Amino acid sequence: MSILPPPDTGFDLDVPILIIGAGGCGLVAALAANDAGGEVLVAEADAAPSGSTALSAGLIPAACTRFQQEAGIEDNADLFAQDIQKKAKGENPQNLVDLLANQSGKVIEWLADRFDLPFSVVSDFDYPGHSRRRMHGLPTRAGRELIDRLRTACEAQGMDIICNRRATSLFVEGDHVRGVRLEGPNGTEDVGCGALILACNGYGGNRAMVRQFMPEIENAVWFGHDYNQGDAVTWGEALGAETLHLGAYQGHGNVAHPQGILITWAVITQGGVQVNLNGDRFWDESQGYSEAARAVLAQPDGVAWTIFDSRIADVARQFQDFKDAEAIGAIRIADSVAELAEITGLPGTNLTQTLYDIPTGRPDAFGRSFLGEPLKPPYCAVKVTGALFHTQGGLKIDQNARVVRKAGNVFPNLFAAGGAAVGVSGSGDSGYLSGNGLLAATVLGYIAGSTAANDMKEEHGHA
Repeated sequence: MSILPPPDTGFDLDVPILIIGAGGCGLVAALAANDAGGEVLVAEADAAPSGSTALSAGLIPAACTRFQQEAGIEDNADLFAQDIQKKAKGENPQNLVDLLANQSGKVIEWLADRFDLPFSVVSDFDYPGHSRRRMHGLPTRAGRELIDRLRTACEAQGMDIICNRRATSLFVEGDHVRGVRLEGPNGTEDVGCGALILACNGYGGNRAMVRQFMPEIENAVWFGHDYNQGDAVTWGEALGAETLHLGAYQGHGNVAHPQGILITWAVITQGGVQVNLNGDRFWDESQGYSEAARAVLAQPDGVAWTIFDSRIADVARQFQDFKDAEAIGAIRIADSVAELAEITGLPGTNLTQTLYDIPTGRPDAFGRSFLGEPLKPPYCAVKVTGALFHTQGGLKIDQNARVVRKAGNVFPNLFAAGGAAVGVSGSGDSGYLSGNGLLAATVLGYIAGSTAANDMKEEHGHA
């Protein structure tokens, strides 16, 4: 990851806008730039577009959409912004929170109207920290579908996405990025650009950086994209860019073990609980799935059992991942607590007492309130562990997603979006509000792409 002067011999190829990364953020940025009249090239290190988006549930929170209105949900951007800041204990830059909240609905409707993405709101359960139901997803409720549809939209617009190309160096002259060196199967290519958008996510796949910035999660299963190596932060720091909240991340404490399948947090919000290998509950599960990663990893063997019932399983089946987990036997079914103890290997006496102690209509010893129906047979259980999904700290940006220098000014043609930029999850894991990752990926991707394209048109007009 080096910073070099522009090559004396010139570039092998010149493009107006170069985007590094073909995950959700990079593809949205490409669509936005193309829509604004820009010419785009997307470079992806992997063999095909995917990124951490493909490993997620593909849910994007947004306020004031027609999808909410059709579902009878009243919401507004101010309320969304308040929810984001409340979860993060006010640690986020307010202007970034307001930007994401205010633009979220516009971006969702643009994706739906312009590219036929069939969004709908998850309307049958609440996500922790959201005071309104505002999670928008595609029919399978899977990030793989989101990536595939975005990729199809890019291809339909005739945009070039080149895969198996890892960006290894930036060519910089003064405060302008002039190009990027890409390493591919046939050697290196030096690509010049008028604007560069870093959409290469964060550094969750870089174990040294994880140990440095978030040691409490270094032993977690890595559930993100392996190319999340911190390139954007490394380049930014070498250029004198400002970074923020490098210890922030999204964890998840409900990943099936050892199968490695994400189990929707709906099994908890609908009334499920987590117990350790002693059959005991150990925390207030309603806090959120990000902080659940640390809570689960702190238990014996770093695992827990998530217990719910068939009513809750019916809700969870709207998620493809949950159906996949059922199909391979990760979800165990029992007709009694005794059978549940037998198939999980949990101590029967403790497990029985734990389930008996779950109150109805009042807070429990951890402060969690159970307002729904009590768990009843048939019971369901899945063995889970804690995982690191993606980092939430990154390069500081302005309202146009331009990277900010430590001196306070910006790099005129360098943009960062999604996981490459600082998110709105505060300084740790507990500030992560459900969907924050894809919120930043889509909204900042849209802003970066649109701004870069408009910049190129202005420069061309002045030429």
